[in-house]
Amino acid sequence: MIKRLLIANRGEIAVRILRAARERGIRTVAVFSEPDRLAPHVLEADEAYLIGPAASSESYLRADKLIDLARASGAEAIHPGYGFLAENARFAQACLDAGLIFVGPLPETLELFGDKVRARAIAVDNDVPVLTGSRELGSVDEASAFLESLGDGGTMILKAISGGGGRGARAVNDTADIRSLYAEATAEAMNAFGDGTLFAERMITQARHIEVQILGDGSGAVSNFGERECSIQRRYQKVMEVAPAPNLPDGLRARIIASAQRLAVAVNYRSLGTFEFLVDATDLTDGSEYYFIEANARLQVEHTVTEAVTGIDLVEAQLNIAAGSSLSDLGLEQADIPAPRGFAIQARVNMETVTPDGRTLPSVGVLSAFDPPTGPGVRTDTFGFAGYSTSPSFDSLIAKVIGHSKSSDFGDAIRRTYRALSEFRIEGVSTNLSFLQNLLQGYRPLTKIRSGGNETLGNPD
Repeated sequence: MIKRLLIANRGEIAVRILRAARERGIRTVAVFSEPDRLAPHVLEADEAYLIGPAASSESYLRADKLIDLARASGAEAIHPGYGFLAENARFAQACLDAGLIFVGPLPETLELFGDKVRARAIAVDNDVPVLTGSRELGSVDEASAFLESLGDGGTMILKAISGGGGRGARAVNDTADIRSLYAEATAEAMNAFGDGTLFAERMITQARHIEVQILGDGSGAVSNFGERECSIQRRYQKVMEVAPAPNLPDGLRARIIASAQRLAVAVNYRSLGTFEFLVDATDLTDGSEYYFIEANARLQVEHTVTEAVTGIDLVEAQLNIAAGSSLSDLGLEQADIPAPRGFAIQARVNMETVTPDGRTLPSVGVLSAFDPPTGPGVRTDTFGFAGYSTSPSFDSLIAKVIGHSKSSDFGDAIRRTYRALSEFRIEGVSTNLSFLQNLLQGYRPLTKIRSGGNETLGNPD
């Protein structure tokens, strides 16, 4: 049993975990860097400790400090949230070595799925389709050779072997561009993950990004909670997510979910995880092709929409599994998981400004007003408040607005989410609220969208 939990994160996910822990009677320990002294997760926790200055490398990424604080505070467990150290196998192992519970997958699972080339190999071994891809690329010449192997008109996407979130991803369809794009991708991956190693995949130019939420207890028992649509992206970054995926043929849906389940069982998956796939959207049928691209071995940003349509608290389930419960103990075996009720949409509200040349940059300032939307079927996960001073040291996400309609008409969920965004009052910084509203007005479950002179075409990461 977990009696005291250290939350090794910040922002809205720290608040989300804190509330789930409190409902289970778990005392919470927050950590914070200098800019986060007055953050909601700090003020709401039972205890809070300064961990370092603004730079993440000196605060939220300091595994040694986090473990020392957990032990000093009497915490039995550490929840990493997402981002920062959530998928770091060394951190997970260090927690176990220190006698602490790591609320997430086992270190060997994190290590496996942290290497996308190894993850592809596991998929192949379990008869799960993957895109034509390379092994680890050792040079620009190897990347050029892979592009040429795709034939005339072929397009490849360079990806970072470590990490995800679109960092280190570059689409290439001309050998003349490879050298510069390879250098950009390598540098970005190195900066984001400390590893600039790349591999390449054939690119689908009209793709839908479908992901499956699973929960395993480490015994080989795995349940899935259905799928989500994550196709609306900008520069390989998710902008909006939907559960379940609208207009997806039932036969294709079942095949994708079965593949995710098979992969999770094959590795005796424990904790929450998301298995991600691409679908060629040119002519969707029950027999359409789909491809495994990666597994995110952690709690996802978009877990909220799955919670909305199933009514299941995934963070609570994750905490219970970490404490030693089985799916059977929790009443979460596959037969217990309800069919999704209606549709839910999550819109990511970012603090950003658009430059005259069309680029988007983080918006920095003080929130002079902050009134999140409420009402039936509306949920807002945030850490913002009037008077909050934003920091350029962190991600620009300030809130997630989730609109849920129990109706089978997807349009109802769109209208509810649009209404919620229209009622969101944020002053003092620029945001992407109007961009999100425009997306909802013209929603199509494809990956090609334009904003500020940037677009994403297929193979989202």
